[in-house]
Amino acid sequence: MGVEVGAQSARSRALAVLRIRSRALAVALLPAAVAVVLLAGGSTGHITGQGWDTTSWIVTVVAVLVLLAAAGIALVVARARPAMSPTVAIAEESAPDLYRMVRDLADRLDVPAPSAIALTPDCDSWLEDRTHLAHGRPPPGDRDEAEGMQGLRGVRGLSARPRRAPSAPVLVIGSPFLWWMRVGELRAVLAPVVAGTGPSAHPDIAAARRFVRGLDAAVAVTSAPTRGPLTRMVLGGVGWVTRLLLRSCRGHAAEMERGVAAAAAERAQAVDYGLRIVAQEQVGLAYAGWDRLLTRVALPAWRMGRWPSRLDAGVVAALTELSRRDRLAEGFTSRLGERPACDLLEEPGTVDEAASLLAARLFHGGPAEPGPDWAPVDWLEYPDEVVDRKWRADAARLHRVLDALGVRHSTDPAAPDSGGPTLARVMDHLMTSPDDDTHAPGPNPDLDAGALATNRGGAYEEMGIGLDEDDAELVLGNERTAALAAGLSAELAREEAAAPDLAASPAGGADQGPDRALWDDGMLLPLFPLQPPRTGRELLADHVTAMVCCAAMDTAGAAPGLDWLDGPSLLVDGERAADLTPRVLTLVESGDPAPLRDWLRHLGVRPEKPVRLV
Repeated sequence: MGVEVGAQSARSRALAVLRIRSRALAVALLPAAVAVVLLAGGSTGHITGQGWDTTSWIVTVVAVLVLLAAAGIALVVARARPAMSPTVAIAEESAPDLYRMVRDLADRLDVPAPSAIALTPDCDSWLEDRTHLAHGRPPPGDRDEAEGMQGLRGVRGLSARPRRAPSAPVLVIGSPFLWWMRVGELRAVLAPVVAGTGPSAHPDIAAARRFVRGLDAAVAVTSAPTRGPLTRMVLGGVGWVTRLLLRSCRGHAAEMERGVAAAAAERAQAVDYGLRIVAQEQVGLAYAGWDRLLTRVALPAWRMGRWPSRLDAGVVAALTELSRRDRLAEGFTSRLGERPACDLLEEPGTVDEAASLLAARLFHGGPAEPGPDWAPVDWLEYPDEVVDRKWRADAARLHRVLDALGVRHSTDPAAPDSGGPTLARVMDHLMTSPDDDTHAPGPNPDLDAGALATNRGGAYEEMGIGLDEDDAELVLGNERTAALAAGLSAELAREEAAAPDLAASPAGGADQGPDRALWDDGMLLPLFPLQPPRTGRELLADHVTAMVCCAAMDTAGAAPGLDWLDGPSLLVDGERAADLTPRVLTLVESGDPAPLRDWLRHLGVRPEKPVRLV
């Protein structure tokens, strides 16, 4: 009963959307209808007089202009390509068990099976309509297949028959689900999603969705930067009309989708309902582990020009570690003895690599293909290839900025300047002392951070350093710290500006699958930045931490390591070194080196010894 109620609500809202489309068409045809009536009346003698003749010609001209405008708007709406989610296409021959499971699930739900399956590097699953003509057609040889969708290779979204026919949407699955969830859990989570193909097959709902998606795509076309005032004026008019129609449809379209979701959820109640409750807990856990893996582990590698090629396998390790640390996640690791959903793929490693590369492109803006400056990295190589290189590169940048600021390698004026990069140089520069005025003018207590940044900006600009209000907050405590933070920000900005635009690299040949050709062109990357730009204070803390780790590796026998939840970590005697971050922050923010000196002394680190840089 609930299924029928939800479906009926969705159909009624779909009809409301279609009525708006019909009214728009009627408004466009109204001047033409009036013109026909006036011309017919004049030719038959029912409407005579000089005034009526003039009116007929005026109305006819207006009708022609309105028809031309309506035809142009309809052409833009019809040809505008609706947005399509970036995904990794999964052909049926590469995952026959997964397709079989989805089809069996559709049979149990008594709904059409999805036309294809694709993966997305995110913790979500949905149905996506890809029936628009701009989304491509299957190869000619595939159209002769007896089964409409059997001949598709990858994600095409169109029927394999020559004529256009309603096609089931594509099932998009979050790739972390395949690696973390068991087969039964994945089937339970996908049941409400697959059940949505039933309402999607209704002609009215499908037509309403096509109309709304066409309007949305047309708005995007008219909002894109164009050349020439005439083109901008024409597209501005088209954009005004499409936005008006889209606002009129918005409420009905939202209610239609709610009705579709309600009908799908009600239909899925009969399939694995008890298991779905347990599986939903795994969805939340997978999201937490995936987010932590991307921000703490993958992002440092991406910034180094390396991309982890087994992110989905890494999320299993991250969640297993989370289960070990967090008592709320206890018991979840006992599931690992069951068959994982990734076993439904013929080559899970290849799929994981493709999803990992797509994740790097979406969340960081990396290029579409591996290359000399964008190479994959295995988890076993991560400590040496990413962590060690990152720390030494940051330490080298820190000393370059100190050189630019004219900081001596020894605080003792009588001592010889060895010129080697040492941790002692950094700590001596950052710690507060009574003679701070000898290094830089002292802060005026009557000025706030913004005024101080403005007044001191001229001195820093002479050194090519910008100082914003966030960095200026450090000036109130230690101006040398603020100058170093601003210098690091400027140096990093120069390096990023000088680096080649890897995200704009060509997508390559036609063998990369249909998905990439559909969304690559003109897209601003990254689509979903993981973190906002780091402040000067954060950059300084990261660079000082890197310098401490380099000193520990070179003088105390420490080693770089990978923590699945916290990213790069320092290993001392095989154990993760703890309590380093708060001691570094104490030095950076208050200029007190005592806690860090105690930590270094306890581990046997010699800050006066030069370290090896890249």
